[in-house]
Amino acid sequence: MTLIPEKGKVYIPLIILCALELLLFLGASPFNTRGEPREAVVAMSMLQDGNWILPVNNGDEIAFKPPLLHWLVAIFSWLAGGISEFTSRLPSALAGTAMVVATYGFFARRKDTTVAMVAALVTLTNFEVHRAAMTCRVDMLLSALTLLAFFALYRWGERGLRGLPAVGLLCLAGAALTKGPVGVVLPCGGVALYLWLRGQERFLRLVWKFALVALLALVPLGLWYWAAYNQPHGGDRFLMLIYEENVLRFTGQMTYEAHVNPWYYNVHTILSGMLPYSLLLVCAIPLGIKALLKSKPSTWWGRLRQSRPLAALRRMNEADCFALVSFAVIFVFYCIPSSKRSVYLLPLYPFVSYFTARFMLWLNERHTAVVRTVGLTLAVATFAVTLVFIAVQAGLVPDSIFSGRHAAENIAYMHAIGDLPINFKTYLLVALPALLAVSYCTYARQARPFLLIGIVFTLFVSLTGLYQPAVMHIKSDRSVADRIAEVVPEGKIYSYRTDVLEANRMHPFTINFYLNDRIIPIDKAQPLPQSGYLVAGDDAIESFRQVYPQYTDSLVYDSHHRSCDDKRVVRLYHISQGQ
Repeated sequence: MTLIPEKGKVYIPLIILCALELLLFLGASPFNTRGEPREAVVAMSMLQDGNWILPVNNGDEIAFKPPLLHWLVAIFSWLAGGISEFTSRLPSALAGTAMVVATYGFFARRKDTTVAMVAALVTLTNFEVHRAAMTCRVDMLLSALTLLAFFALYRWGERGLRGLPAVGLLCLAGAALTKGPVGVVLPCGGVALYLWLRGQERFLRLVWKFALVALLALVPLGLWYWAAYNQPHGGDRFLMLIYEENVLRFTGQMTYEAHVNPWYYNVHTILSGMLPYSLLLVCAIPLGIKALLKSKPSTWWGRLRQSRPLAALRRMNEADCFALVSFAVIFVFYCIPSSKRSVYLLPLYPFVSYFTARFMLWLNERHTAVVRTVGLTLAVATFAVTLVFIAVQAGLVPDSIFSGRHAAENIAYMHAIGDLPINFKTYLLVALPALLAVSYCTYARQARPFLLIGIVFTLFVSLTGLYQPAVMHIKSDRSVADRIAEVVPEGKIYSYRTDVLEANRMHPFTINFYLNDRIIPIDKAQPLPQSGYLVAGDDAIESFRQVYPQYTDSLVYDSHHRSCDDKRVVRLYHISQGQ
């Protein structure tokens, strides 16, 4: 089945779809987690201080990740005339676009264009990729460069490993400059293993060829390590941070616990990250059970004994085999360290999306009821979201439905949705998913996979353009930072925390970003100030009085707002000595 006629004519529409989902409302939501401003403030300090090697931020913090993301954020912000949520997230959105387009281009050359297009669209519209592509973190940039390196090294293998893979080297070097040697190890190891399993190259030739490529790709990272080490605030402190991030994290010997999870965490994080498309697998379970019951149990063991995995891999279509081996390498690699996060697995999502696309198209041809069920489920959910929005706008939902510890916050979120202005943009973003849901229920079977993806696409656009900004403006610390800026329009502001870990120190990251990196931990102030302003959580002021008894304090501003960084209520105090 080929619904997408010509490969070359698809790239521009695909890029436009990526722009609509990822770029149109990229800066609409303020920072609302500590991870984004923690990365963005590094770029801010580069622009402010002119140190593009190892800038100091958050008062005394140095970057423990390589600087490619921060360089890109700083460059985009300089071109735009200032750093913002949009310029901070732009590298991730462009990297996500590159991942989607590269997925289509790679599989369109090796399978039919319909499979490639569905794979690209599933890559764009699964939950994990969408979230990471709209976030100022290193993970999407690393994943896109890692995927491009996989594809470039594969093409190098198709050429018999002749010469050097120039594009592959650039992508590998970029991945290493984003998060370290892992950006080189995974693509080189994965593609080398694939070529060996397929019997296309001798083992020793593979080893020295890929070792040479890996060493060349690590040269820019090595130069940055050398330059950063020689910075005044680099030295042994910098080396320890790098050693902890790249070695101790992998061996599980870090000085602090970071995202410690069991191996099976990676299984359910893929299932949740692939939503809503993982529902296809859930709805197809009865088909698998039915097929299993039809087969004879007496033949199961015999088939298992006769199966030869290596021979089976070599009989597979090259694209299928490469996608399977790449998935397995990435998955197994990230099962080894105790530190596990869902975003670590981002490079394997295009390969999962490829198999999901083939599965979806097969189900649509052979078991259309499964695709119809998933589509109808999404359509019902879409109608429900629309009806809830109308009810909230009409004031039909009472505050009393919320209770418990966070009732006030949930009520504020609901009121933010209810107070959204009713204009053309609101009508459009509310109506689009509903229109796609209606279309799904009426159009022919062949169009259902694309209409199902269309529902997800419009839901994401509505979420990022309408619902999410309203809620995140309530959740974010930006309004608190704006109020503090009114009280203290210039100069340093001090912070005090009780959870001080030198290896992974917490700061008021979001407030600090919106205050242009003016906050410094008071224990890093040399000498201690005679007077000034102090930001502290509601549970920290008693500890501050014990540690610094020479100060008297007075409450200036109580935000009554739980910080999006650490869930503590933010307060501003005026402190002074000897009074």
